[in-house]
Amino acid sequence: MAQKYELLEAFRALFEGKPYYHRSSTQGDLVACRLYEDLYTVGRSRLLRSRIAEHERVLNRANKRQGIVARRGDGTFGESIPNIVAVVEPGFAVARGPIANVEIGAEVKILAKAMIKQIDRVRNDLVGQVGQFKRGAGNPICVGIVGINHADYCVSYEGTRAFRTDGGKYTHPCQEAAEAEKRLRNDAAPTFDEFLFLRYRATNEAPYPFAWVHYDRTLKDYGAVLTRISRTYDSRFGSNPATGPGNTGL
Repeated sequence: MAQKYELLEAFRALFEGKPYYHRSSTQGDLVACRLYEDLYTVGRSRLLRSRIAEHERVLNRANKRQGIVARRGDGTFGESIPNIVAVVEPGFAVARGPIANVEIGAEVKILAKAMIKQIDRVRNDLVGQVGQFKRGAGNPICVGIVGINHADYCVSYEGTRAFRTDGGKYTHPCQEAAEAEKRLRNDAAPTFDEFLFLRYRATNEAPYPFAWVHYDRTLKDYGAVLTRISRTYDSRFGSNPATGPGNTGL
């Protein structure tokens, strides 16, 4: 049976069986937090797994570092603050709490329709977030995750109104997906340590179906990302947290 990753299942859950509202600000968080669950589960870094288990490393739900002013990302993970009790929520292995620094930062963007129209903003947001993760010194592992819709058409919602692509003035997702991915691969991906495209099909119309484009490829791509993040974590943060590379202390 194929491996089921929590991040992929969380992404699917945004669309399957219910309408997707693109203006919701919490959707990236819901997906990004599962990255750390998957890193813990695959266990390719014993160092990372043990630090998570001991609550030495936690996920910050506010996506902020104590004492550092920076724009929040979707998933910010780092060294816990001494004498602050971390909180373990039901169904999660990674505890929540304030962090002193960022060791891994994830930013999620979801393109459902009108992709080329918004591509410059998405690119700028992605590239800018890397700089925000690195504010206050340190050398975090920066992960970009972008969902790109390949559906034959798509519906969006603004209040009680629904808007359906028509293939003309309002282009269908399948007409823009390849170009959107190309631009982000060229202009945003090189800024990150890891960059993952999640290719999917969702019309966002009842009964709200969802399908992956080449699911096996998605599994392999994500599994490879998890492996590389684990290896990078060991090499970048394996020294003494106070003196090791990328952990200058804040």
